[in-house]
Amino acid sequence: MTELIPRHLLSLLFAASLLAMPFCANSDEPNATAISSQAGNLHLGEAEKNNGGSSSMKTFIIALLILLSVISVTFIIERGLALRSKNVIPAELRNAQQQLQDTDDLSALKKYCEHYESPYGRLLTYAIDHRHLSRQENAESLQTRARHEIAQLERGLVVLEITTGIAPLLGLVGTIFGLITLFQAMGVTGADQSQFADGISIALQATLLGLMIAIPSLTAWSLYSKRIEMLAVEIESHCDEFLRKHYGRKA
Repeated sequence: MTELIPRHLLSLLFAASLLAMPFCANSDEPNATAISSQAGNLHLGEAEKNNGGSSSMKTFIIALLILLSVISVTFIIERGLALRSKNVIPAELRNAQQQLQDTDDLSALKKYCEHYESPYGRLLTYAIDHRHLSRQENAESLQTRARHEIAQLERGLVVLEITTGIAPLLGLVGTIFGLITLFQAMGVTGADQSQFADGISIALQATLLGLMIAIPSLTAWSLYSKRIEMLAVEIESHCDEFLRKHYGRKA
């Protein structure tokens, strides 16, 4: 009997433990629920933090693209006005050159050049001031001066060229960041659907803005480069005409 008592006690303890397990599980459910709710709140808190960070990054990327678009539009308008034919080769100055050069009144022609301030007027003034040189020397020095004037005409084109290259890259950065935001939201339990939409909107808006900036910049850069090339050829032709007439008369 004494040997059987411990066995009965062990059996009773085992049976009691089996009966108590459901109660223990029920008592642990609030704790498990609390832990899971805390974990959910933690995930939601991280999601909100990521959402706040993505919102600030989105604002930065969009603001940078808008600033780039303002710079591009400014130089497109400025170069468009500066490269008009009347600002580079005034028609009044061409008429004065044809009339006054025939009478050899170069001092009056120089006054016209100073009145109609332009790249062609400055080059014509330079040729008049150096007419004491030989034709070859005057032509060579005039070519050096003409390269300076052409560089001034091309002054804003480098900005358009840089904008054409940077804008799509910034749009690509925004696209990648939007996809990162989207996949981060997909990995968070109970994430709001607006986070998915936010990631997609960042990607699409950045891509669209980048292309909307790059396409006009590239178009303006191509047109203005061709216009400068045509104006340079026309200026060279007019200057050569002046040199031929002046030095031909002296000969």
